[in-house]
Amino acid sequence: MAELPPPEECANCGATIPRDAKACPECGADERTGWRETSLYDDLDLPEEAFADDDADAPQPVPRRTVNGIAWYWWMAALCLVLLLLSTLL
Repeated sequence: MAELPPPEECANCGATIPRDAKACPECGADERTGWRETSLYDDLDLPEEAFADDDADAPQPVPRRTVNGIAWYWWMAALCLVLLLLSTLL
């Protein structure tokens, strides 16, 4: 695929772009980050739902049970270890 020349003006910040530039000298925008008004992804015909930022359907994280920031099973392991040590002393 032949590389297209940059636009005369950056669509991101409005700065003038030199003819042989690979990126905008002001903001750093380039072909991949969006200085073109059209993209190779424009013809994908994705449904509008693909662009929705609604996270209502996203699974919610399971709250972790902690005591003072330490998981409950570490507290149980420590308790078992203390009981084991106490039983060997008696």
